[in-house]
Parts: sequence; structure tokens; C-alpha cells
Amino acid sequence: GYLTNWEVEKGIWDRVFSKEVMNCDPKKTSLLITEPCFDLPNIQKAYDEMIFEVYEFQSYCRTIAPWLCIQNNTSRLYNDRPHSQSESPDCVLVVDSGYSFTHIIPFVMGRPIFPAIRRINIGGKLLTNHLKEIVSFRYWDMMDQTYVMNEVKESCCYVSQDFLADLEICRRNTRDNPILQEYVLPDFSRNSKGFIREKKSGGEMYDQSDEQVLYMNNERFTVPEILFNPSDIGMNQAGIPEVIVEAINATHPEMFPFPVNDVDLQGLFYGNIVLVGGNSLFSGYKERVEKDLRVLAPSEFEVKVGIPEDPITYAWHGGSKFAASPEFNERLVTRSEYMEHGSNICLKKFGWGDGEIDELSE
Repeated sequence: GYLTNWEVEKGIWDRVFSKEVMNCDPKKTSLLITEPCFDLPNIQKAYDEMIFEVYEFQSYCRTIAPWLCIQNNTSRLYNDRPHSQSESPDCVLVVDSGYSFTHIIPFVMGRPIFPAIRRINIGGKLLTNHLKEIVSFRYWDMMDQTYVMNEVKESCCYVSQDFLADLEICRRNTRDNPILQEYVLPDFSRNSKGFIREKKSGGEMYDQSDEQVLYMNNERFTVPEILFNPSDIGMNQAGIPEVIVEAINATHPEMFPFPVNDVDLQGLFYGNIVLVGGNSLFSGYKERVEKDLRVLAPSEFEVKVGIPEDPITYAWHGGSKFAASPEFNERLVTRSEYMEHGSNICLKKFGWGDGEIDELSE
């Protein structure tokens, strides 16, 4: 999300950089930090001031997390690609579905194509809040239990491959309903963490009157379904597969450094889709994206969707590789450069060359 409360953030950074955690001396350290796509200029300037004026870091680089993802060898995410291939393809489309929103970012030769980037205003926070509302209406009042409901979401929810068929299953009685789950809420005396309780051998539920239990039925898949059909909760936006197609259609041949036609360009993107972010951990998410895209994409294109083993830390691993490369030093802004030119030098070095700065401030 966008950083708006710097007092809270400073408290976090103080702890992270302290002797007890990282034992970091900023004056001898180069920092690599991520920001959202299309970060606001005043927030970017606040980053620069905090890093150079408050903490006095030696140097730093600011970039978007999806770009760090493609510093990994994304070809390894597809089973049919040779493992000897050492770099990501020339065209990659990253779907980053995180806490606050979902971004679809096309990359050509390692550069984000900003006019083609699309955002869906749905992330893990919205899904958790929606689950809180429907559970509070049907069962227990959980509106103040965000942490607990986030645990329920991550433990129980999945992406349906056939939404209407799963809804029909949920209408069955308990014994014949494989979707229905019992989630035992934490009481913070015997159980500090909630858990899913297994059914009896005959498919029946246990009767434990001294426990608070959530019966998770169609909630398990109707909540993640919002990623694919935002209109289910009244949002006037398309779902992830449709927005992927929209982003690919917004790319044009002139974005390539060598001759290529529209068909070739689109085919490269459809064949190199990478899913990252916390929402990628939903069971069935990758399969549903691939299935829906196969219906929407032109039949002559092969659709390939890859997902890393840990889609949350994938950007961190890419950042680790980038920080060890010669390019990292080229993209760094030093504190002396900042003190001489101000935030303009950061805008120039971190801005992908989309807008040239003719004259740096003195």
C-alpha cells in the first residue's frame, strides 16, 4: 500500500535497523526499498528525506516489487522450459495480488510498460473484511477480530474451479457436503490459535458445546471469487483474467527495441505470466487464472502461468540477486548526490527514463 503514516513507519524502521535485529549502521549501508506502482510524488519525496536526512543512509535504490520478481529466472516456473535457461524471457507479465490491491504489469526487456499497467482495487485486506462481514451476519460478531478472520481466510478459503457446481454441493446436508469445514476459534486459554477440525469418519461434525466454532461452507470460495468477479460485491471492475487481457492488448510493437508485430508481442505475454503476492497462495488460484485465460485468449496463443514456491518472498529473492549485481551500483543514489541535487536526482535515476529532467536543482 501507500505509506501515509511516517511516525508509525519510523518506529518499525527503528526496530528493524536496531542492534537487536539487523545491527545496521545506515552511514555504511546501501538500502534497496520497494514502493507501489504509480507511487505519489510527495510520498516518494518523503522516502528520500527519511532515508537520507533522518537515517543518513550511504546510498539507496527505490523500485517496484514486480520488477524485482523478474530479476529471478522466471523461466524455471514453467515445467516445459529448459532449466539451463539463465534469464527471464524478454516479455513477462507479472500479476501481483497483495494486501491492498492487485497490479498487472507487463515487462519488455526488463522494463515495465507503464501505459499498459492495470490495477484492480482488491487485495487481501478487502477479502478479509468481506469475510468478517458475512461471518458476523451469519454466525459470530467478528468485526473486531481482523487477525483471527485473516487466519480463517488463509486456512479455509480456496478458489473454485466451478463456482456454480460448488454452490450446489454446499446445499447438501452435512454428511454429503465435502466443502463444509469446522473452524474452531481460539479461546486464548486452551487454544491460542484456531484450527480446522476433521469430520468424523461418517462425515458428521463433532459436538463440542464449550467451543466456539465457525461453520465454513460457501464462504470458503465465495470470498476469493471476488478476485475474479468484483461485481459480486458491487465493484465496477473486471476480474484478474479480464484485466490481464486488457493489459496485454495495451502493449504495442513500438515498445520493443527490435521489429515485432502485435501478434508476436501478445503471444509472448500470454506464454510468460507470473503470479506473485499473498493471494497467490489460495489453493486453485493458478489453475483458475490459467483456465479463465484460456477461454479469453486467442486460440493461436499458448497460455502459460507460473507461480513460485513462495510468491510472497519472490520479490525479496529477486532483490537479493539484484543487490549483488553490477547494475545495483549503477542505479544507486548516494547521499552526497542527494544533498547536492535533492529529490530530482532520485526521480531521474528511479524513474525508468520516462521523463527526462533537463536541469537538476542546485
